[in-house]
Amino acid sequence: YGNTIPLFGTKDEIRKSVMGILTDSKGESPENVYAIHALFKSKEELAVIYKTNKGNYKALKEALVEDMDAFFFSMRQRRESITDEEIKNVLKDGGEKARALASAKMRDVRQKVGVSV
Repeated sequence: YGNTIPLFGTKDEIRKSVMGILTDSKGESPENVYAIHALFKSKEELAVIYKTNKGNYKALKEALVEDMDAFFFSMRQRRESITDEEIKNVLKDGGEKARALASAKMRDVRQKVGVSV
């Protein structure tokens, strides 16, 4: 639906998604923005931000962008530092471990059902 926020995206990509969040014009604070923001800040911290920026949806969305960027910054850096070779090694090691476990389990199953090789 195109209504996702790319957590590992750039700050501009996050900003574009957050600024596109639908807000209701009847309230003083946007419920959808607040619900997401509550994942990153305590109710006490949000109370100050939302009271200070009452009715200013753009400022509230910008605050959410800043908090999301700060929260995911180190994770984005770590993700960017992972090389293709590291990923291939993890997949290879995982495959070998899974194969060893599956082979042992299948030997046990074959023995129990009487089709041992």
